[in-house]
Amino acid sequence: MRHAPQSITSIPRSPEDERRSRMTKYLVTMSIRIVCLILMLFVQGWWLAVCAAGAILLPYFAVVLGNVGTSWVSRAERPTAIEVYRRPEAPTNPAEPEEPRP
Repeated sequence: MRHAPQSITSIPRSPEDERRSRMTKYLVTMSIRIVCLILMLFVQGWWLAVCAAGAILLPYFAVVLGNVGTSWVSRAERPTAIEVYRRPEAPTNPAEPEEPRP
C-alpha cells in the first residue's frame, strides 16, 4: 500500500498565523464599530438607526469571527495505519526439538 508523499501545501497553518488572522478580523470589525459610534453623533434619521444597529451588533460578530478558526483538522493528512516495528528474533530450527524447561 503506497501513500501519497507529504507535500508542504498539505501542512496546516501555524497557530501563530491563525491567531494573527483572527486578531486582524476582530480588529477590523471593532474598528467599524467605533466608526458607527462616532457617526451616531452626526447623522439623523435611518442612518442613525443603521449606525446604532452596527454599534450594538458588531461586537457579537467580532467575537464570533475572531473565534472561528480554520478547519485544519479536516484537511490535515493522517496516517491510515500504524506500523509496529519489532526487533527480529533469532531464527529457530523447527527440525530440532526444544528442550523442556524445568
